[in-house]
Amino acid sequence: MENFRLKVFRMVAEESSFRRAAERLHLSQPAVSQQIHALEEELGYRLFDRGQGGIQLTDAGTVLLQYARRGARLAEEALAALERTRGEIAGELRLGASQTVAQYILPRLLGPFLQQHPQVRLALKSGNTEQIVTALKNGQVELGLIEGPVSSREVFRQRLCEDRIVLIAGRRYPWPEKVAIPLSALAEAPLLMRERGSGSRRVVEMALRHAGVRQKDLHIAMNLDSIVAIISAVEAGLGVGFVSEWAIRKELRLGTVRVIPVEGLDIRRDMSLIRHLGPALEGPPGAFERFALAAGTMMHLR
Repeated sequence: MENFRLKVFRMVAEESSFRRAAERLHLSQPAVSQQIHALEEELGYRLFDRGQGGIQLTDAGTVLLQYARRGARLAEEALAALERTRGEIAGELRLGASQTVAQYILPRLLGPFLQQHPQVRLALKSGNTEQIVTALKNGQVELGLIEGPVSSREVFRQRLCEDRIVLIAGRRYPWPEKVAIPLSALAEAPLLMRERGSGSRRVVEMALRHAGVRQKDLHIAMNLDSIVAIISAVEAGLGVGFVSEWAIRKELRLGTVRVIPVEGLDIRRDMSLIRHLGPALEGPPGAFERFALAAGTMMHLR
């Protein structure tokens, strides 16, 4: 129901890339460029500035994007309202999920949810916590599932499930097995950390600061942009790292990493579901919100 050219424009604007928009739309890049050119010709405005550093919205493009997003939401609301006359939940569900949730928790929720609601179409955006909060504010997603704290007053946050962050080392790392190390030992180890903006990193930094460990006393050997990268680096013997317990079930079974207890340090956090402040959501977002919150109370590591 959404105007196709406006949809192509919206995707290019949200991805800041013709190539990534083409991948999302399952089109060729020349086809996407052609649609944007035709829209610019039709409106009589240049919508993007194209340069060596990439593309940026012009002032006209920024204005049009607001209305394109409103039009997309209105089209989805109309479709959902039509489907409700048949007693079905249908339409697009635009979710954002931070990395730990997207890789290890969301699949447990989406499988049974989509079985219950086969007419729902999923659009998933992943990133770190900061990126998902921004995507929610910008209207790119309707619901976010994140692992870090949120300070924005525009966001309504609900607890989904609990997570525990643990320190891991490779099986050959020279620390004794099943023996807690003192906090001071952290300063001696090459530490592998997530990038800034990551919810995991913020939680770890807060816990260490509360325990009296100053960041300047740590030897941060690498900043990595994913949990998988940290686990792989630990397995390769490049250092030790803090990761979610959800992320290492397979590695613990295989014995490629081991959990290192740290005296006086127990890092727990809530995985959260976020949305805009306001009335309860309807249609696919509302159905998923209710489903996820109910399922989250029963989720645990196994």
